[in-house]
Amino acid sequence: MKIDPLYILPNLFTGVSIYIGILAVSYAFIGRFELACWLVLVSLIFDGLDGRVARLTGTTSKFGVEFDSLADVVAFGVAPAMILFFYGGFHYGKFGVMVAGLYVVFGAIRLARFNVATSSNEPNVFIGLPIPSAAVFVVSWLLFEMEFLKQYPQDSENIFLLPLMIASLIVAFLMVSNVRYPSFKKVSFEKISFGKVIVLLMIILAILFIYPIFTIVILISLYVCFGPMRAGYYLCVKHFYREPKE
Repeated sequence: MKIDPLYILPNLFTGVSIYIGILAVSYAFIGRFELACWLVLVSLIFDGLDGRVARLTGTTSKFGVEFDSLADVVAFGVAPAMILFFYGGFHYGKFGVMVAGLYVVFGAIRLARFNVATSSNEPNVFIGLPIPSAAVFVVSWLLFEMEFLKQYPQDSENIFLLPLMIASLIVAFLMVSNVRYPSFKKVSFEKISFGKVIVLLMIILAILFIYPIFTIVILISLYVCFGPMRAGYYLCVKHFYREPKE
């Protein structure tokens, strides 16, 4: 049976994403939490490349879709949950185990639901928070706390840890919720000025260069909060502006 080499390329990126996720768990186990968090973010790059390479080369396949979902469970489900647990979640006993467990299980449910509900075309919106976004939220806030402790070593307690544990639990529920999140895969740039886009991207990259962790934390937090805020807005509009009954 002859195998097209092009089919290997996107699945290679997927395999690398899994491997980096396992590396992140391994480094977290030996206490190198900062490196572990950055590895999860690096894994995000390979996760984004595999699908795009498959579409560009016309090598999309059912195997690739399932393989990508399994990779996401490892890289963005198990890895962030274990990093959070090893970093300090174990101090909270059963609560820490519950947060890590539910995060992984709900992330897997989110991926399975996405695979079942999504056709061959990319959706305009995501139903539930995407698991890569949830992973970026968890590891970026962990990086932020580590940076905070470096700047203010006298504050030896992990002041952000318990709020982050609670926030991670909320994020887990957002993954299996019906809250809608925007998908940037189908953004049309036809009506957007190319010059303005370049200027905006340069500003974001400049800020990211100066304050990388802070910028990532702000952007991903805004994205996570956007879904519930949008849902709350439409619920209020529907409640206060519904047509009166005759």
